[in-house]
This record gives sequence, structure tokens and C-alpha cells, in this order.
Amino acid sequence: MIDVDEARRLVQECVVPVTGVEQCPLEMLAGRVLAGDVVAPFGLPRFTNSAMDGFAVRWVDVQGCTPECPVMLRVTDDIPAGSSSLGLLMEGTTARIMTGAPLPEGADTVVPFEFTSGFAGDEVTVFRLPSKNGNVRYAGEEVRAEERVLVNGSVVSTSEIAVLASLGYDSSPVRLLPSLSIVVVGDELQSPGDGVSEAEIYDSNSFMLQSACRSIGIEPCRVRHAVDDRVAVSSALAAALREADLVVTVGGISTGEYDFVREELERLGVNQQFWTVAQKPGKRVYFGTRDGRAVFALPGNPVSALVCFAEYVVPAIMLMQGRDEPHKMHAVLDSPFPADRKRHRFLPGRLRVEGGRLVCSVTEKIESHMISSLVGSNCIIECPPSLEPIPAGSAVLCSLLPWAGLE
Repeated sequence: MIDVDEARRLVQECVVPVTGVEQCPLEMLAGRVLAGDVVAPFGLPRFTNSAMDGFAVRWVDVQGCTPECPVMLRVTDDIPAGSSSLGLLMEGTTARIMTGAPLPEGADTVVPFEFTSGFAGDEVTVFRLPSKNGNVRYAGEEVRAEERVLVNGSVVSTSEIAVLASLGYDSSPVRLLPSLSIVVVGDELQSPGDGVSEAEIYDSNSFMLQSACRSIGIEPCRVRHAVDDRVAVSSALAAALREADLVVTVGGISTGEYDFVREELERLGVNQQFWTVAQKPGKRVYFGTRDGRAVFALPGNPVSALVCFAEYVVPAIMLMQGRDEPHKMHAVLDSPFPADRKRHRFLPGRLRVEGGRLVCSVTEKIESHMISSLVGSNCIIECPPSLEPIPAGSAVLCSLLPWAGLE
């Protein structure tokens, strides 16, 4: 049995990034990792334009204007967004202009319409002035042509998508996502909606893990259910290893008479990196590798399965994409934490900002089979072995669940 730090180190060392690049459309880019730098094909703004609705003027024509000494100009052009000016702005003239419209040649300043007599008529009176060159967005002032705007390896979010679209890109090359296959094991499991006998239970793990995968942008390529039979387990594992970069199994990994997963993984050529970690819950967690593929075998109890998925599988998925692992943060306990004397303890909890600091609460239900403890939880709280409960007010490590937000 190894400790949690050693288990994390082995995952970091043994997981191999997925190779390959694909072109991904803008609408599917969120969460993907760029496979190259993005260079601006033109400057931003593309052309010098107005920052406000108002009147494009020559500063020399309005300089010195005050409410007591206004200036009257003749309106010779009307430039809405998406249109160009008719020509050069001459002495004593102005153009009505809308936000985003190209500044006409000769103009150097935009007077907001609130500083004037308004848009009606062929003449306008200017009562107040902005600063010289005010309310003008100059071509290339934000981004220069050929400037690198996004860096290889960046994770694409809403912001990056907006930048790509503004530069005319309808897609971008990204690193391939790891393919993932799930195998749930157990005679007792039945699908929700089917009938169950007195000794059977509904399968929650496969649905929980599918949802967890989708929350981080991974669509499982296949979910299989294997009964507690050596041949059935071996067949399901072999099929999963053929089709996926990452295999996640749930159940059948302990030392019981019907727990065949570990033995069959060994028979299929998977090299065990660890099995059993000094943690609670999820002591019987397995990690192995074969030909660049990663295999995680998680315990069958739902809370154990989710804790191990969040602590080991999610970082592996990030590493396989070339992404940074999820960050952990310190938070203050608002109630005692029931530590374990010998094992690293993980518990679902609630992380929130309170009084300018991060505060966390431990779930009231702390047993690994109590799946309802996950409801309302947005983090995993952890602490090393301790002879006594960790008192309220202590700082502990927390990991925000990828599918949950900070309160």
C-alpha cells in the first residue's frame, strides 16, 4: 500500500499525452487545447472607427467650442455601422456616425450626440467637446497584423473563442481528446427503469461517471456492464483496452471471491503501477498502463468511486490533453473534520467565499456508500492522517469538483 502523494506522482509520471491534431469548429472549441499558436491575419480593429454614436469632425473646425460659444456644422454624410463614408470630410462639415462605423477621411474626432443639438436635420450645433482624437478606435491599436494572440497549449474558453471569431477563424487545430471507455462490474446491478429483486440495486456509478466525463469535455466511447464472471470481466476489459486511450472500471477490484478485475488486467498485459492507497474512502483503487493506455479500477461504492475519479482520473485526463492538473486551494473549516488515524481522508463538502476568505463545510453523511452525500457538494475536502479530528478554524486542502461552481 502506498500513500496519496506517491499515487499522484505515479499518475503524473506514467500517463502519456495523446498524440494527434484535429481541426475543430468554433462551436465545439470550448475546453479544447490549441495545437499551435494563433496569429492575427489583420490588425484589430481592422479599420479606424467610431467608439460612439455621434458626429465625426475635424478638430480644427470645433476647437474652442463651449456651451456659450457653440459651433454649427453642415451634415454631409450618414455612416451607419457596416457602411463606408462617401468621401473626404471638408472644412465646416461633419458626418453622422454610429458606433463601429469607419471614420471618414479627414475626420480625427467623434463628438457624442449628447454634446450636440441631435441627429435631426442637415445641420448640427456642437455645444461641448471631447478631447482631441476622442472616441476614435484606431486600426491595429488592440492587435497588430501578424501578432501572436493565442499560444500553443492554451485551453480554449469563451474568451478565446471570441478572439478567434473576431479574427475570422471558423475553426482551429486542437490536440486530440483521449478516448475513454467505462466498465461497471457486478451481478447485483440493474439499469434504472428495470425491475430489481430484493438483493439487487440500481446502477448509479455508470451514469455518475458518464456525466462527470462530459463535464470535462470527454464523451465516453462505450459503457459496458460485466457480471461477476471471470470470462465476462475479461471480455469487457479486453474490448475496452482495444478501443480507448483510458479505461475506467468500477467494482470488482477488492479481494473478494468474485473480484476478478485486477487479475484479468494483469492477464491482459496491463502493468500495475499501484493497487491500494492509504486513503479513505477508496483504499482499493488501481492504476495500470499498457502500450500508452491508462487503466483506473475504482471501488464500487459511489462516493469512493467519485473521490478516486476526481483525485486520479481527472488529473490523468488533463495530462493526456497536455493540460495542467486541477488546482487545489486552502480553505477554513467551519466545523470539525473527522480525520482518520492511519489514512488520508477525503470527504465531499461545500466550498464558498465568506467574509473575503474561502470556507468549507463537510457533508453530514460520511460513509462511502452514502451517495446522497454528493448532493449539494461542490468540492472534495482532504486532510492527512491525524489522531484527532481537525478542529473548526483549521486550514485544509480542497479541490473544486470540475462540474461544480464556487458558491
